[in-house]
Amino acid sequence: MTTSTVIPTVIVTGASRGIGAAIAPELARRGYHVIVNYRRDADAAADVVAGIEAAGGGATALAADVTDPDAVGALVSAVRADHGSIDALVVNANTAPPPFAAFADLAWSDFAAKVTGELAGAFHITQRVVQVMRAQGSGRLVFVGSTAADYVGGGRLAHGTAKAALATFARHVAAETARDGISVLTVAPGAVRTEATAAILDAAREKALADNSVLHRVLEPADVAAAVGLALDPALRPATGSVLRVDAGWSVLVGGPAA
Repeated sequence: MTTSTVIPTVIVTGASRGIGAAIAPELARRGYHVIVNYRRDADAAADVVAGIEAAGGGATALAADVTDPDAVGALVSAVRADHGSIDALVVNANTAPPPFAAFADLAWSDFAAKVTGELAGAFHITQRVVQVMRAQGSGRLVFVGSTAADYVGGGRLAHGTAKAALATFARHVAAETARDGISVLTVAPGAVRTEATAAILDAAREKALADNSVLHRVLEPADVAAAVGLALDPALRPATGSVLRVDAGWSVLVGGPAA
């Protein structure tokens, strides 16, 4: 007699580059079939899938602009058709680049684009996936936030406001879904060295952040990916609604200068 192993499925939004491209293989290593969501760069998404498959894991690249409810609906329908269930969702997509500017120099259009993009990218995919998870009676949601939600840094007004709103959104979702067997956590990284942060995380700023952290360094995408993997552990269900800060201990020494 043989028994088949059910492979859980996770959607990772914005998984073709940066932090998302590190999260996807980490979750595949943990036994998930990973839906590598991307918006435009099909080649980059295909590279992520190829890397996962080369390591013995399973992954599928699916395009969708997660700020578009119709595109989200098509994505969720495709995943259900191919895999039956959606066991976990990681909301990671950077739907609008943050305008790093002082308040006096910040245009309302740029500020609004960042905040509404962040929330639209979380709202539509979460709402559709929660419907699926409620029907299943279980599920795990992880939102990739930022310590900028709690700590002020120069030029990060739009980014910090967007991530604070995301953290509040996650808490409300946690409260409304707990009895449906769904757990919700936010992973809030500090400064992460990626292509997207290369323009602002220069050597001087990186040194300032490292000097004011317990581990004396900034983060790599793999650090955040590992934290997301831990956040999806069913054992953490009682922690639903919580925020897991991953910042190399910067918040421990928060009295230091903000970079």
